[in-house]
Amino acid sequence: MAHFGGGGRPEHLVASIPARLRDARPAVSFEFFPPKDDAAEVLLWDAIRRLERVRPAFVSVTYGAGGTSQDRTVRVTGRIADETSLTPLAHLTCVDQSVADLRRVVGQYADSGVRNVLALRGDPPGDVRGTWRNHPDGLDHAEDLVRLVRGLGDFTLGVAAFPDVHPDSPDLDHDVEVLVRKADAGAEFAITQMVFDPATWLRLRDRVAARRDLPVTPGLMPVTSYRQIQRMSELMGTPLPPGVVERLEVVKDDPAAVRAAGVEIAVEIGRRLLDEGAPGLHFITMNRSTATLEVHEALGL
Repeated sequence: MAHFGGGGRPEHLVASIPARLRDARPAVSFEFFPPKDDAAEVLLWDAIRRLERVRPAFVSVTYGAGGTSQDRTVRVTGRIADETSLTPLAHLTCVDQSVADLRRVVGQYADSGVRNVLALRGDPPGDVRGTWRNHPDGLDHAEDLVRLVRGLGDFTLGVAAFPDVHPDSPDLDHDVEVLVRKADAGAEFAITQMVFDPATWLRLRDRVAARRDLPVTPGLMPVTSYRQIQRMSELMGTPLPPGVVERLEVVKDDPAAVRAAGVEIAVEIGRRLLDEGAPGLHFITMNRSTATLEVHEALGL
Protein backbone atom coordinates (compact mmCIF):
# COMPACT_ATOMS: atom_id res chain seq x y z
CA MET A 1 0.00 0.00 0.00
CA ALA A 2 1.35 3.43 -0.93
CA HIS A 3 2.18 5.93 1.80
CA PHE A 4 0.92 9.41 1.02
CA GLY A 5 2.39 12.78 1.84
CA GLY A 6 1.35 16.37 1.25
CA GLY A 7 -1.41 16.97 -1.29
CA GLY A 8 -2.36 13.30 -1.30
CA ARG A 9 0.69 12.33 -3.38
CA PRO A 10 2.84 9.30 -2.48
CA GLU A 11 5.68 10.20 -0.12
CA HIS A 12 8.38 9.05 -2.50
CA LEU A 13 7.22 11.63 -5.05
CA VAL A 14 7.10 14.58 -2.66
CA ALA A 15 10.35 13.68 -0.85
CA SER A 16 12.83 16.56 -0.62
CA ILE A 17 16.14 15.68 -2.25
CA PRO A 18 17.94 18.69 -0.66
CA ALA A 19 16.74 17.52 2.78
CA ARG A 20 18.10 14.04 2.13
CA LEU A 21 21.43 15.52 1.03
CA ARG A 22 21.65 17.39 4.33
CA ASP A 23 20.90 14.30 6.40
CA ALA A 24 23.66 12.85 8.59
CA ARG A 25 23.59 9.63 6.55
CA PRO A 26 25.18 9.94 3.07
CA ALA A 27 22.50 10.13 0.38
CA VAL A 28 23.13 7.42 -2.21
CA SER A 29 21.55 7.91 -5.63
CA PHE A 30 21.65 6.09 -8.96
CA GLU A 31 21.67 7.32 -12.53
CA PHE A 32 20.32 5.31 -15.46
CA PHE A 33 20.09 6.01 -19.17
CA PRO A 34 17.05 5.35 -21.36
CA PRO A 35 17.01 1.96 -23.13
CA LYS A 36 17.43 1.83 -26.90
CA ASP A 37 15.17 -1.19 -27.43
CA ASP A 38 12.98 -3.73 -25.65
CA ALA A 39 15.90 -5.97 -24.66
CA ALA A 40 17.74 -3.03 -23.14
CA GLU A 41 14.59 -2.03 -21.27
CA VAL A 42 14.45 -5.48 -19.65
CA LEU A 43 18.03 -5.01 -18.43
CA LEU A 44 17.23 -1.52 -17.17
CA TRP A 45 14.26 -2.67 -15.13
CA ASP A 46 16.25 -5.54 -13.70
CA ALA A 47 18.87 -3.03 -12.54
CA ILE A 48 16.20 -0.68 -11.15
CA ARG A 49 14.54 -3.44 -9.15
CA ARG A 50 17.84 -4.74 -7.75
CA LEU A 51 19.02 -1.25 -6.78
CA GLU A 52 15.62 -0.35 -5.32
CA ARG A 53 16.32 -2.83 -2.52
CA VAL A 54 19.09 -0.64 -1.05
CA ARG A 55 16.64 2.29 -0.70
CA PRO A 56 18.50 5.10 -2.50
CA ALA A 57 17.67 8.72 -1.77
CA PHE A 58 16.67 9.20 -5.42
CA VAL A 59 17.30 7.96 -8.96
CA SER A 60 17.54 9.74 -12.31
CA VAL A 61 17.22 8.87 -15.97
CA THR A 62 19.38 10.85 -18.40
CA TYR A 63 18.75 12.03 -21.90
CA GLY A 64 21.02 10.40 -24.46
CA ALA A 65 24.17 12.16 -25.70
CA GLY A 66 23.32 15.46 -27.36
CA GLY A 67 19.82 15.53 -25.89
CA THR A 68 18.49 12.48 -27.73
CA SER A 69 15.96 9.93 -26.40
CA GLN A 70 13.88 12.55 -24.59
CA ASP A 71 10.60 10.67 -25.05
CA ARG A 72 12.03 7.46 -23.59
CA THR A 73 13.51 9.41 -20.69
CA VAL A 74 10.13 10.94 -19.86
CA ARG A 75 8.39 7.58 -20.19
CA VAL A 76 10.89 5.67 -18.02
CA THR A 77 10.90 8.41 -15.38
CA GLY A 78 7.10 8.24 -15.29
CA ARG A 79 7.20 4.46 -14.88
CA ILE A 80 9.61 4.81 -11.97
CA ALA A 81 7.21 7.26 -10.33
CA ASP A 82 4.20 4.99 -10.94
CA GLU A 83 5.63 1.51 -10.39
CA THR A 84 8.38 1.77 -7.78
CA SER A 85 9.01 3.21 -4.33
CA LEU A 86 11.90 5.31 -5.69
CA THR A 87 12.06 9.11 -5.77
CA PRO A 88 12.69 10.10 -9.41
CA LEU A 89 14.81 13.08 -10.41
CA ALA A 90 13.70 14.10 -13.91
CA HIS A 91 16.31 15.24 -16.42
CA LEU A 92 15.50 18.26 -18.59
CA THR A 93 17.79 19.96 -21.14
CA CYS A 94 17.59 22.97 -23.42
CA VAL A 95 18.85 20.99 -26.44
CA ASP A 96 16.70 21.56 -29.55
CA GLN A 97 13.77 22.64 -27.37
CA SER A 98 11.64 25.75 -27.64
CA VAL A 99 10.22 27.23 -24.45
CA ALA A 100 6.85 25.76 -25.46
CA ASP A 101 8.49 22.32 -25.82
CA LEU A 102 10.08 22.63 -22.40
CA ARG A 103 6.78 23.61 -20.82
CA ARG A 104 5.18 20.54 -22.39
CA VAL A 105 7.85 18.18 -21.02
CA VAL A 106 7.59 19.72 -17.56
CA GLY A 107 3.84 19.17 -17.78
CA GLN A 108 4.40 15.49 -18.61
CA TYR A 109 6.62 15.10 -15.58
CA ALA A 110 4.08 16.89 -13.40
CA ASP A 111 1.30 14.60 -14.67
CA SER A 112 3.38 11.64 -13.42
CA GLY A 113 3.68 13.28 -10.00
CA VAL A 114 7.40 14.04 -10.46
CA ARG A 115 8.46 17.15 -8.55
CA ASN A 116 12.28 16.95 -8.63
CA VAL A 117 13.98 18.17 -11.82
CA LEU A 118 17.63 18.29 -12.87
CA ALA A 119 17.88 21.33 -15.14
CA LEU A 120 20.73 21.16 -17.68
CA ARG A 121 21.78 23.15 -20.68
CA GLY A 122 22.87 19.92 -22.35
CA ASP A 123 25.49 19.07 -24.98
CA PRO A 124 25.34 20.02 -28.66
CA PRO A 125 23.39 17.39 -30.61
CA GLY A 126 25.42 15.10 -32.87
CA ASP A 127 28.78 16.15 -31.41
CA VAL A 128 29.08 16.58 -27.67
CA ARG A 129 32.22 18.66 -28.18
CA GLY A 130 30.70 20.76 -30.95
CA THR A 131 29.64 24.41 -30.74
CA TRP A 132 26.55 25.02 -28.63
CA ARG A 133 23.60 26.66 -30.37
CA ASN A 134 20.30 27.11 -28.61
CA HIS A 135 16.92 26.62 -30.26
CA PRO A 136 15.80 29.97 -31.78
CA ASP A 137 12.77 29.95 -29.47
CA GLY A 138 14.58 28.22 -26.62
CA LEU A 139 16.97 28.94 -23.77
CA ASP A 140 20.73 29.36 -23.76
CA HIS A 141 21.71 28.61 -20.16
CA ALA A 142 20.77 26.21 -17.37
CA GLU A 143 20.04 29.12 -15.04
CA ASP A 144 17.32 30.25 -17.47
CA LEU A 145 15.85 26.74 -17.43
CA VAL A 146 15.86 26.76 -13.62
CA ARG A 147 13.86 29.99 -13.64
CA LEU A 148 11.42 28.61 -16.19
CA VAL A 149 10.69 25.42 -14.23
CA ARG A 150 10.47 27.28 -10.92
CA GLY A 151 7.74 29.41 -12.46
CA LEU A 152 5.72 26.40 -13.63
CA GLY A 153 4.85 24.87 -10.27
CA ASP A 154 6.03 23.29 -7.05
CA PHE A 155 9.34 21.82 -8.27
CA THR A 156 12.70 21.27 -6.58
CA LEU A 157 15.59 22.02 -8.92
CA GLY A 158 19.00 20.45 -9.16
CA VAL A 159 21.77 21.39 -11.58
CA ALA A 160 25.04 20.02 -12.94
CA ALA A 161 28.50 20.88 -11.62
CA PHE A 162 31.91 20.29 -13.18
CA PRO A 163 34.82 19.49 -10.83
CA ASP A 164 37.22 19.19 -13.78
CA VAL A 165 35.98 22.49 -15.30
CA HIS A 166 33.37 22.55 -18.05
CA PRO A 167 34.99 22.13 -21.49
CA ASP A 168 33.46 25.46 -22.62
CA SER A 169 34.62 27.29 -19.49
CA PRO A 170 37.84 29.33 -19.28
CA ASP A 171 38.59 28.31 -15.70
CA LEU A 172 37.24 27.14 -12.34
CA ASP A 173 36.40 30.69 -11.27
CA HIS A 174 33.95 30.92 -14.16
CA ASP A 175 32.42 27.53 -13.30
CA VAL A 176 31.90 28.57 -9.68
CA GLU A 177 30.28 31.83 -10.79
CA VAL A 178 27.92 29.93 -13.09
CA LEU A 179 26.96 27.53 -10.30
CA VAL A 180 26.29 30.45 -7.96
CA ARG A 181 24.02 32.01 -10.59
CA LYS A 182 22.12 28.72 -10.90
CA ALA A 183 21.62 28.75 -7.12
CA ASP A 184 20.44 32.36 -7.26
CA ALA A 185 17.93 31.33 -9.95
CA GLY A 186 16.47 28.72 -7.61
CA ALA A 187 18.62 25.58 -7.74
CA GLU A 188 18.81 23.81 -4.37
CA PHE A 189 21.46 21.16 -5.04
CA ALA A 190 24.05 20.14 -7.61
CA ILE A 191 25.36 16.84 -8.95
CA THR A 192 28.78 16.64 -10.55
CA GLN A 193 30.03 14.75 -13.51
CA MET A 194 31.86 11.58 -12.53
CA VAL A 195 34.80 12.23 -10.22
CA PHE A 196 38.07 10.39 -10.76
CA ASP A 197 40.21 12.73 -8.66
CA PRO A 198 38.62 13.62 -5.28
CA ALA A 199 40.79 16.73 -5.04
CA THR A 200 38.85 18.32 -7.91
CA TRP A 201 35.53 17.83 -6.10
CA LEU A 202 36.98 19.21 -2.86
CA ARG A 203 38.24 22.29 -4.64
CA LEU A 204 34.86 22.93 -6.25
CA ARG A 205 32.90 22.15 -3.07
CA ASP A 206 34.94 24.56 -0.97
CA ARG A 207 34.82 27.37 -3.50
CA VAL A 208 31.04 27.08 -3.81
CA ALA A 209 30.55 26.79 -0.03
CA ALA A 210 32.33 30.13 0.41
CA ARG A 211 29.58 31.73 -1.70
CA ARG A 212 26.36 29.71 -1.22
CA ASP A 213 24.83 26.93 0.88
CA LEU A 214 24.46 24.44 -1.97
CA PRO A 215 24.99 20.68 -1.50
CA VAL A 216 27.28 19.39 -4.26
CA THR A 217 27.07 15.61 -4.67
CA PRO A 218 29.93 13.93 -6.54
CA GLY A 219 29.22 11.52 -9.37
CA LEU A 220 30.92 8.12 -9.17
CA MET A 221 31.20 5.44 -11.85
CA PRO A 222 32.84 2.03 -11.46
CA VAL A 223 34.60 1.43 -14.78
CA THR A 224 33.78 -2.04 -16.09
CA SER A 225 35.47 -1.98 -19.51
CA TYR A 226 38.60 -0.37 -20.89
CA ARG A 227 36.71 1.18 -23.80
CA GLN A 228 34.55 3.03 -21.28
CA ILE A 229 37.39 5.22 -20.06
CA GLN A 230 38.04 6.64 -23.51
CA ARG A 231 34.33 7.33 -24.03
CA MET A 232 34.04 8.92 -20.58
CA SER A 233 36.98 11.21 -21.24
CA GLU A 234 35.37 12.32 -24.51
CA LEU A 235 32.01 13.02 -22.86
CA MET A 236 33.59 14.88 -19.95
CA GLY A 237 35.80 16.94 -22.25
CA THR A 238 38.76 16.43 -19.94
CA PRO A 239 41.48 13.77 -19.69
CA LEU A 240 41.19 11.19 -16.94
CA PRO A 241 43.89 11.21 -14.22
CA PRO A 242 47.01 9.39 -15.47
CA GLY A 243 47.07 7.17 -12.38
CA VAL A 244 43.57 5.85 -13.13
CA VAL A 245 44.33 5.27 -16.80
CA GLU A 246 47.59 3.46 -15.99
CA ARG A 247 45.94 1.07 -13.55
CA LEU A 248 43.35 0.11 -16.14
CA GLU A 249 45.74 0.07 -19.08
CA VAL A 250 47.97 -2.53 -17.41
CA VAL A 251 45.10 -5.04 -17.48
CA LYS A 252 43.24 -3.80 -20.58
CA ASP A 253 43.44 -7.20 -22.32
CA ASP A 254 41.77 -8.97 -19.38
CA PRO A 255 38.12 -7.85 -19.08
CA ALA A 256 37.67 -9.43 -15.64
CA ALA A 257 40.79 -7.70 -14.34
CA VAL A 258 39.66 -4.35 -15.80
CA ARG A 259 36.33 -4.70 -14.07
CA ALA A 260 37.97 -5.63 -10.74
CA ALA A 261 40.34 -2.66 -10.99
CA GLY A 262 37.46 -0.34 -11.90
CA VAL A 263 35.47 -1.40 -8.85
CA GLU A 264 38.55 -1.05 -6.64
CA ILE A 265 39.25 2.46 -7.94
CA ALA A 266 35.61 3.49 -7.41
CA VAL A 267 35.70 2.22 -3.82
CA GLU A 268 38.90 4.19 -3.13
CA ILE A 269 37.45 7.38 -4.64
CA GLY A 270 34.09 6.93 -2.90
CA ARG A 271 35.73 6.36 0.50
CA ARG A 272 37.84 9.50 0.16
CA LEU A 273 34.84 11.57 -0.88
CA LEU A 274 32.75 10.35 2.06
CA ASP A 275 35.65 10.89 4.47
CA GLU A 276 35.86 14.47 3.22
CA GLY A 277 32.18 15.06 3.95
CA ALA A 278 30.44 14.49 0.62
CA PRO A 279 26.67 14.74 1.15
CA GLY A 280 26.26 11.54 -0.82
CA LEU A 281 27.38 9.64 -3.90
CA HIS A 282 25.59 9.68 -7.24
CA PHE A 283 26.38 6.37 -8.95
CA ILE A 284 26.43 6.38 -12.76
CA THR A 285 25.27 2.79 -13.21
CA MET A 286 25.40 2.34 -17.02
CA ASN A 287 22.17 0.35 -16.38
CA ARG A 288 24.16 -2.41 -14.69
CA SER A 289 23.56 -3.09 -11.01
CA THR A 290 26.26 -5.59 -10.02
CA ALA A 291 29.36 -3.36 -10.01
CA THR A 292 27.40 -0.53 -8.38
CA LEU A 293 26.18 -2.84 -5.62
CA GLU A 294 29.73 -4.13 -5.06
CA VAL A 295 31.00 -0.58 -4.51
CA HIS A 296 27.96 0.26 -2.39
CA GLU A 297 28.59 -2.76 -0.15
CA ALA A 298 32.35 -2.17 0.10
CA LEU A 299 31.68 1.39 1.29
CA GLY A 300 29.27 0.16 3.95
CA LEU A 301 26.39 2.22 2.61
